[in-house]
Amino acid sequence: MMEARDVKNTEQARQIVEERGLKHVKVGVFDIDGVMRGKYMSREKFFSALDNGFGFCDVVLGWDVKDQLYDNAKYTGWHTGYPDASVRILPDSCRELPLEDNTLFFLAEFSNQAEDICPRSVLRRVIKKAKDMGLEIFSGFEYEFFVFNETAQSVREKKYQNLQPLTPGEFGYSVIRNTVESDTYNDILNLSEEMDFNIEGLHEETGPGVLEAALTYSDALSSADKASLFKTFTKIALQKKGKIATFMARWSEDYPGQSGHIHVSVKDSNGGALFYDKNEKNNMSEMMAHFIAGQQKLMPEFLAMIAPTINSYRRLIPGYWAPTEASVGIDNRTCAIRIIPGNEKSQRLEYRIAAADANPYIILAAVIASGLWGVENKLAIDSMVKGNAYDQHFPDHLKLLSNLWDATQKLKSSDVARDYFGSAFVDHYVASREWEDREFRKHISQWELNRYFEII
Repeated sequence: MMEARDVKNTEQARQIVEERGLKHVKVGVFDIDGVMRGKYMSREKFFSALDNGFGFCDVVLGWDVKDQLYDNAKYTGWHTGYPDASVRILPDSCRELPLEDNTLFFLAEFSNQAEDICPRSVLRRVIKKAKDMGLEIFSGFEYEFFVFNETAQSVREKKYQNLQPLTPGEFGYSVIRNTVESDTYNDILNLSEEMDFNIEGLHEETGPGVLEAALTYSDALSSADKASLFKTFTKIALQKKGKIATFMARWSEDYPGQSGHIHVSVKDSNGGALFYDKNEKNNMSEMMAHFIAGQQKLMPEFLAMIAPTINSYRRLIPGYWAPTEASVGIDNRTCAIRIIPGNEKSQRLEYRIAAADANPYIILAAVIASGLWGVENKLAIDSMVKGNAYDQHFPDHLKLLSNLWDATQKLKSSDVARDYFGSAFVDHYVASREWEDREFRKHISQWELNRYFEII
């Protein structure tokens, strides 16, 4: 019988469904915020969709994480009547769905007009640009996430306060914690193998109930697929066990934020390591220096794609393991970009500004595009940090904006962003971030009430 990950084309997708006698399959697509939206699809409908695609209400590209409709998007809205968008199924994404009995899962992506703003398609276009330059991009995501002995109901009843973490206290890399909670760890590890988003390392981080998972590196598009699937199905697996995880950039003022660091390397079409040069200091090739220089210079410009939520900016403060400037250093974890010297196989960079809340497709598109821009323009790294980056002074052009609105306006005016991602995507993404900021401004926080209600 055919294995799910052996499926490569539409014929084999039909074959595996027929072999297993499935009446339904599950299909999912990721929206602007990196949230999976999907449905069960009958066998007959699925077979038809393999050849012809299918229609999916384009509202999933026109609402936020709370299903509130954007009022400022050109692509879709009340003015268009929310028609169906064309979607194509990706046969080679076929996966076992061990959380359900005898079910297969397939990824899909938007096509035709919707392809211009589809996050996965944006990344795919950037990867094609790299290939046209003779470059093959490889990446791997790392995620920190907090786990609680709570349910989707209980966190709401508690108003997200006084939650019980999976484990108490600060105990980073604890063998005691991960052995006591081995059932939870093994559930995640087994799921990652069965669904092919393999984890090469999983450990207790410093903080109550916080874990860190390092996903195995792969080609860039597969890497983003795996990161997106990891976030989605890890949440599902934990909820089915009466637990809940958050991938917010920072969920509590008492603890540092949650990273989503990205490791990147580049090879030529023959598999040669283009970031490695044994004759250069730190084995850093000229191309690697150009690539990093582009990332450094465009980081403030692309920040809204890297830090996409209001909460993202709660993490970007000094002393909390997150950078506040577009800093670069050799094996320096206080920097936004950490150069990791190694051999031909291990020479790479770590993009440390990335947080757990970013859409993997969109942030990886930003990471790669900025690097390619640096290579095309043969840029030089602005400065190299030694010691604590938080204690050092940086020129204004390397400072990161402190809120989503300002970051979004910078992206809006970016000619480089429009060149690499297309104006249709930039305009739609900017509209979605402007909406997010306006929704936040309507909110009256507990902090404001505590501070002003009686006294002011």
